[in-house]
Amino acid sequence: MSQITVTAKASEKINEFIKDDKDGGTYLRMYVQGGGCSGLSYGMGLEKAPEDDDLVIEQNGIKLIVDSYSINHLEGANVDYVESLAGSGFKINNPNVKKSCSCGSSFST
Repeated sequence: MSQITVTAKASEKINEFIKDDKDGGTYLRMYVQGGGCSGLSYGMGLEKAPEDDDLVIEQNGIKLIVDSYSINHLEGANVDYVESLAGSGFKINNPNVKKSCSCGSSFST
C-alpha cells in the first residue's frame, strides 16, 4: 500500500490550521464524496479523533485520517499546498483520477 504523501509545505499549513482550531481538532480528515460534474469531489476538515474504520497516516508532524471508502480513491495521492497569483490552497495530485472536470474540483476514478 503506497498511502498518501503530504508535502512539508502542506504539513506546515495544516499545522497552522490545527493551532488556530477553536474546537481542538488535532487530525486532518481527508475524504472523497459523491458530487460535482465528474462524480466525486475531495473534502478536508479537522477532527479530534479517528473513527474505528479510519486509516491514520502520520507524516511531517501531522496526523491524517482517511475512511475506508475514501482510501480506495486516494491511494498514492500527493497533497501539496501551493501559493500563486491566482490564489493559494491545497492541491491533490491523485494517480487514480481517470477524468476531471474543467473547474478542477471534481473527478472520476
